[in-house]
Amino acid sequence: MAKDVLHARLPAVLAAAGALLAGCEKKAPPPAPPVKVQFITVTPRDVPIYREWIGTLEGNVTAQIRAQVTGYLKSQDYVEGSVVKLGQLLFEVDPRPFQAALDQANGRLAQDQAQYGKTQLDVKRYTPLAKDGAMSQEELDDAIQADLAAAAALKSDQAAVETAQLNLGFTRIISPIDGIAGLALAQVGDLVTPTTPVLTSVSTLDPMRVYFNVSEQFYLEHRRKFVTAEERAKHQAGLEFDLILADGSVYPLKGKFFFENRQVDVNTGTIQLAALFPNPQLMLRPGGYARIRAESDVLHDALVVPQRAVTQLQSSYEVNVVGESNKIHVQAVKVGEQIGPDWVIDSGLHPNDRIVAEGAQKLREGVTVDPQPYQQGPTQGGPYSPKQDQSSSSGAR
Repeated sequence: MAKDVLHARLPAVLAAAGALLAGCEKKAPPPAPPVKVQFITVTPRDVPIYREWIGTLEGNVTAQIRAQVTGYLKSQDYVEGSVVKLGQLLFEVDPRPFQAALDQANGRLAQDQAQYGKTQLDVKRYTPLAKDGAMSQEELDDAIQADLAAAAALKSDQAAVETAQLNLGFTRIISPIDGIAGLALAQVGDLVTPTTPVLTSVSTLDPMRVYFNVSEQFYLEHRRKFVTAEERAKHQAGLEFDLILADGSVYPLKGKFFFENRQVDVNTGTIQLAALFPNPQLMLRPGGYARIRAESDVLHDALVVPQRAVTQLQSSYEVNVVGESNKIHVQAVKVGEQIGPDWVIDSGLHPNDRIVAEGAQKLREGVTVDPQPYQQGPTQGGPYSPKQDQSSSSGAR
């Protein structure tokens, strides 16, 4: 009887156990969604290459003001740091000794003029007498020689007067150019001579010169690119320079090429160049340092990607390319010029390749992604992304 009951309930017990085991099994997780990434499409474009150097500022003309005569400084007649004009009085040396010398020279000139007049009269008077035999030829010859000596003395006196006038004029020390006068390095009452240091300097500040040094390698590269004098002159005429001031701001006016020095510095292996910058507001001053940059080359049909899209592994570089079916392919590339936040890719990519620019940190070969257009895109290479030349040091003056 008991066995019959057990056999009757066994199917129900097995069914309940099966249901319990089925409830304990876990459902398989759904597949992970594709990783969302942002991409850019690589398109060829022309990329200007800029180079940058350290320059020093100088006035276009700087005149060192010195004394030309020896004397005591009587007055300073300009305001230090002010704008002065051509011919404006800067200093005055005590003129009294030089006025006395001029008066003395004039007196000697007047005396010798009188003597010359007498010798001329003697020659005129003695000539007919010598012809008539009333006086000897020797006396006439002596009169003629005395007249010649008096004429020579007169010329010497005239030169002495001119020298005395010049020296008197040199007591007034004037500006030889329009410009800004510097600090006075001599004080009233000082004894000044032509061999003493400069009294002050006057600089023409519009335009301003900016001197900078480029490496010999860069110079040779430029010469090979522009072989003839006509090609170089045309290229130099079209060059424009930017000036980055000490506070990081960019000077608003462009500079033009001015000259290149005749020789390479044997100590630094650099050659000095100069550019001219308009300075109508006199904002630029001599002695300042600034960075100067210019377009040195143009890469045609270059492929450019953001630096953040490039992964560096020791000496190699890789990018993530979104391939067919939105699968990632890790591509090795060779990088070239660095253009601000972008990198020029010399090899490894092709036009219209889709490159992951955002979200590449966790990607690997073959991963499926959900590509979205990059929000910002690579910035254009320009003057705010210069390449430093090897000679980026302060330019020699």
